[in-house]
Amino acid sequence: MLTILGKSQNGFCDGLSRRSFLKIGGLALGGMSLPQILKAESVAGVRPSQKAIIMVFLPGGPPHQDFFDLKMDAPAEVRGEFKPIKTNVPGIEICEHFPLLAQRMDKLIPIRSVVGASGAHDAFECVTGHRRGGQQPPGGWPALGSVLSKVRGPGHPAMPAFVGLSPKMGHMEWADNGQPGFLGVAHAPFKPDGEGKADMVLNGVTLDRLGDRQALLTSFDRFRRDADASGMMEGLDNFNQQAFGVLTSSRLMEALDLGKEDPAVVSRYGKGDSRNRDDGGPKLMEHFLMARRLVEAGTRCVTLGFSRWDHHGGNFAACRQDMPMLDQGLSALIDDIYNRGLDRDVSVVVWGEFGRTPKINKDAGRDHWPAVSCALLSGGGMRTGQVIGSTDRLGAEAKDRPVHFQEVFATLYHRLGIDVNTFTLPDLSGRPQYMVDRGYQPMREVI
Repeated sequence: MLTILGKSQNGFCDGLSRRSFLKIGGLALGGMSLPQILKAESVAGVRPSQKAIIMVFLPGGPPHQDFFDLKMDAPAEVRGEFKPIKTNVPGIEICEHFPLLAQRMDKLIPIRSVVGASGAHDAFECVTGHRRGGQQPPGGWPALGSVLSKVRGPGHPAMPAFVGLSPKMGHMEWADNGQPGFLGVAHAPFKPDGEGKADMVLNGVTLDRLGDRQALLTSFDRFRRDADASGMMEGLDNFNQQAFGVLTSSRLMEALDLGKEDPAVVSRYGKGDSRNRDDGGPKLMEHFLMARRLVEAGTRCVTLGFSRWDHHGGNFAACRQDMPMLDQGLSALIDDIYNRGLDRDVSVVVWGEFGRTPKINKDAGRDHWPAVSCALLSGGGMRTGQVIGSTDRLGAEAKDRPVHFQEVFATLYHRLGIDVNTFTLPDLSGRPQYMVDRGYQPMREVI
């Protein structure tokens, strides 16, 4: 995580703690975060671009047969309480509680046959493409955002490459924005929550004083470099200079400041609910807007979590509350991406860790169902306005065109210009690792 300056504590005469000073020292000594990100960008020959991904995680597993795959010919204990409505693409119908998305179906790709879920009740598979319980390389699998941080870097040097917006939840496994795995902490997501925002404040340190500290830390680096016979320290000053540039730039803070946005645009995203739903997350409509502002400013990947969809009881009552808000937030995001000319570059994916049981239980809920689930794609230059896959009469199994989690990841990587057939990254043992298991290819229907 990008940590620059923490809260003031007792310590130095200017109110900064020794720990806070050492954090900024770690920044300049190249052992923590941003300089490594910048160095990786330079080594990889990264050039600025707008290519980016916004991943919306729906904690708990949304009910696929109540979203995009309603089963009106199934028995009452399967089909549920909702009705389908037509969309602006003939032949495609979705739930009545998504009327705004229905009007934008030409810009969307519902996937009705996602398979390969491990059944784990967390965000891991949605952010990495891999099963948590499967065999992992030394250091663990990195999240998609961490891979993009390593390989593509930020689209602007004053922005973090990977931002995680998911807030704290009762079940913290759902609040996982993605871990860097074997890529190391340099490629962990920056989290602009309350603590993260404090890290971006200079706590009364003037730019002149910051410059003095930068000069001091640079002298430390030179001392280390002079003592380093291997030459590994050579050129580190340039990366530290860029790191301080991020600290002193207003670009990130402006991207996070929705007060800079047109009030009419903010209004289109709607007003959510900051309270957590049970052990899940809140419904923060502003996160959809913040995600667009971040990728437009140069962030490469933004992850966010919205509400809680683990409804073993009262599924339909809860969905009646949350679906309209998800509908509004997503629709506003899609409109912005297309209206602002980002649709060729910015891919959006919306999904949860698994689907829900076809049969409604005695508490009017649906239980866990890893056999099949759904997803929604948009943007990224993909061929939209189509449905991919189908399930059987009860929505229990993929009937045709099952789409594996790894196929979705292969597609997202492809839209970022990464060839999953040839691209590898070394794990902590030095062994090259493919980011997608061999045999899985980008979805031919959309590329």
